[in-house]
Amino acid sequence: MAMTVRFSIDLDARLERFAEERQTPKSVVVARAVEEYLMREQRTQAVLASLDETSREYAGLIRRLEDA
Repeated sequence: MAMTVRFSIDLDARLERFAEERQTPKSVVVARAVEEYLMREQRTQAVLASLDETSREYAGLIRRLEDA
């Protein structure tokens, strides 16, 4: 699916230089950056969910440690 992405003049120039240095189309650079961002965000959400679950599971122990 195609979409249009608008960048500032500065960001577009930086992206253009980056892509040229790697002899890679800007669209490939942007697609890779988005993929990496999404994977990082998904990992972050998984870690946060795990922390929430652990906090609930050990809530009693955590309270006892706070009181110690």
